[in-house]
Amino acid sequence: MPRPVIICKKYAILVHRWMGVFFCVLFAAWFASGIVLMYWDFPRVLPEDRWRKAPALEASQIRISPAEAYGRLNASEAPARVHLAVFDQRPVYRFAFRGHTQTVTADTGERIEDVPREIALRIAAAWTGQDPGGARVDLIHDVDQWTIQIRGQLPLWKATFADGEEVYVSRKTGEIAQHTTRASRIRAYCGAIPHWLYFSALRQHTPAWRAVVIWLSALGVLMNLFGLVAGIWMYSPAKKYRLRTGASSIPYAGQKHWHTVLGLVFGLFALTWVLSGMFSMNPLAWSPGSAADGPARALRGPQWSAGAFAATSPAQALRKLPAEFKAKELRLTHAGGEPAYLAVEDLSRSLMITAAGNPAESLDPETIRRLMAVASRPHAIAESRVVTEYEPYYIDRHHRKPLPALFVRLNDAERSMYYVDLKSGQVVESYDARSRAERWLYHGLHSMDLPWLYRNRPAWDITVLTLMLGGTALCVTSVVIGYRRVRQKLRGLNRRK
Repeated sequence: MPRPVIICKKYAILVHRWMGVFFCVLFAAWFASGIVLMYWDFPRVLPEDRWRKAPALEASQIRISPAEAYGRLNASEAPARVHLAVFDQRPVYRFAFRGHTQTVTADTGERIEDVPREIALRIAAAWTGQDPGGARVDLIHDVDQWTIQIRGQLPLWKATFADGEEVYVSRKTGEIAQHTTRASRIRAYCGAIPHWLYFSALRQHTPAWRAVVIWLSALGVLMNLFGLVAGIWMYSPAKKYRLRTGASSIPYAGQKHWHTVLGLVFGLFALTWVLSGMFSMNPLAWSPGSAADGPARALRGPQWSAGAFAATSPAQALRKLPAEFKAKELRLTHAGGEPAYLAVEDLSRSLMITAAGNPAESLDPETIRRLMAVASRPHAIAESRVVTEYEPYYIDRHHRKPLPALFVRLNDAERSMYYVDLKSGQVVESYDARSRAERWLYHGLHSMDLPWLYRNRPAWDITVLTLMLGGTALCVTSVVIGYRRVRQKLRGLNRRK
């Protein structure tokens, strides 16, 4: 073997060995926590729970018009979103502006700016179904482990119940912002927190957290790459190595033997898995994330105006609904370019109400297509079709993304793609060339986010568990090897003393 090749091989083994000593515990934790994360996410208020526990709106209670409610705010800008919901058994308008939400009651027109402790406790108790008498309520101003993702909503009322349930209620709006239980917190400490390095002391400093995750992932990619190269380099199909147990394709016995075998089998997966995890952090801001906003903006309609909903009041819209339909939210939106109300009962059931028409379960795809075609000029629509089941670029393991949807692809240079929810008439997901690559580099490689596997459960579970357990076993052998190497070096230093 030429001397340069021998030197390269020697240093590939050496670099991989010592990088493994430093990173073996971290990688073992990443793989093991990834298994937990397959089934238990970071605690948060799930959409299905929010809809299941939300009370229904009563048309008779709504006595303030959208124009009157908006006028109570003295706002200088138009809201991005407006909807009606129930707050403490009263209907309220919620006006979402950039970075904040303002609330006005729909029965008296009263502005809600500071939810008192008693009401927050009542809301939390209703959410959990527990007696409010034994709960402790604190006002939280600082980020803790469970408010990292919602720190923009601080301050929050935190209600703690005897069984360990914790409910965070927005002091400003009265909405449920977070909910945890003892079990969900334990699962997070075993899954999401170590996997994402989501320790509150680090995560609340976003630039530092991003840098740590990106650099650790990048070093992990190098470690995996050196190990994979070294393993392939050393592997001998002819079994040229002579060990005590006989001829072998690998020049090691014991833990090193199993580490090499597992590396040859699962090393490529470990490499792509860590690499895709790094891509999820969007290093160097390489991905814009979505296609041009023009078609989506056209579907959102013009700037929100309270006067646009004068022809049909929210109460009248609710009375148009079937008796068995229990609307828990009424969104003041646009459909096909016209003002409309979207009544939502849960994730899978909603009805669109226009001023002139009857409630409809979905919008006309051709109307949406025409609006998008006008907004896309000078480009044209190259393809459009109705999607009734999940596909490679529109998929959700938890089945939360709405179906049916309208798929639209433009003939622009980016081959921009859009998926439009036919129930709400809004763009749910969009892609350009770079975000399509990101979809495969992260979701495809890291989560095995593949339609066939999702449609044929437990195929996804078996595939991902096999790979994750293989990666975990690979890292466990490296922990043992690393421990023995460090112990050996420390003993050598002690002897010299």
